[in-house]
Amino acid sequence: MAGAVGLGPDLRSTTQTGRIVVCGVGAVGSRAARQLASSPEVGGLVIVDRDAERAEAVARALGPVAEQRPWHTDLLRDADALLLAGPFRKAAAIQTVAAALRGGVAVVSVSDRVSDVQAMLGLDAEARSGGVAMVAGAAMAPGLTDVLARLAARDLDAVEEIHVAKMGTGGPSCAREHHRAFREEAIDWRDGQWAGRAGGSGRELVWFPEPVGGRDCYRAGLCDALLLVPAFAGVQRVTARVAATRRDRVTAPWPMLRPPHPEGEVGAVRVEVRGRRGEGREVVVLGGIDRPAVAAGAVAAVSVLWAIGGGLRGPGAGGLASLLPEPGPFLAELARRGVKAAVFEGAGPT
Repeated sequence: MAGAVGLGPDLRSTTQTGRIVVCGVGAVGSRAARQLASSPEVGGLVIVDRDAERAEAVARALGPVAEQRPWHTDLLRDADALLLAGPFRKAAAIQTVAAALRGGVAVVSVSDRVSDVQAMLGLDAEARSGGVAMVAGAAMAPGLTDVLARLAARDLDAVEEIHVAKMGTGGPSCAREHHRAFREEAIDWRDGQWAGRAGGSGRELVWFPEPVGGRDCYRAGLCDALLLVPAFAGVQRVTARVAATRRDRVTAPWPMLRPPHPEGEVGAVRVEVRGRRGEGREVVVLGGIDRPAVAAGAVAAVSVLWAIGGGLRGPGAGGLASLLPEPGPFLAELARRGVKAAVFEGAGPT
């Protein structure tokens, strides 16, 4: 298991009273809100959701630290951070995020939609102007996988390849994005340049931590390379795949034929990093297994705490692989919250 290497900035002992606005309390957002509500450094939570009754129920369950409010930009005036716990619905959302960053509000987004991640990374100037962090893709994959890639690379002199695979979905919104991703072009980084590949191609048997085991994984419209390439200077190959069944691939061109499960079951991630150490070449493989919504909620919450507590590099926009100065303290905090990583033992592929 990933070692508990100390928390670095001891955010649990801080006396600051951060005010967080949480937009979206589905499977991931509600868990992130719960994690934040139990954190002593959070002085208040504002819960926002298109479903006002759901937002009110979540706020009521979290106790006096939380309140439900309808969305308005005025909510950001006294906020320290904005957590976007879902894909964006309107282009105007980008303008709102840009204004929040310029006003000194840190922003964390869990969305893995390629267009959303590209938009968030495009707000680097605004984040720098406001002196805050813009964390993109802070979920299980990407998110946890970015941190694992940084951990795997820690003992290497040079990182040459990173290969990410994931299995499982965190809730209805995540399931719909998974379904949609097979219709989109996959984005790979090969030999120093971007390469497009057809979604649903590139079948590969990937071994995840038990009890998930081996699953067929395929290319899809995934954003992982967009977040990992800037974090690893000189990396030559970055790929991402997602586990899928034959039915997933066959039905990808059409809308989902039945409502997605209210929350995904057990999911898993696997990160393989290849590189050089001294005169030799090494392969490091890390993985994790958890219910995706649970893991994503914890990653999002800790990202918010790190953003307001000075635990991230910054200011600027990026994924966790770019913004975390050290992966160990972040993983130790996730482990304290029940999300742990595993090291694959034995020889890696040649």
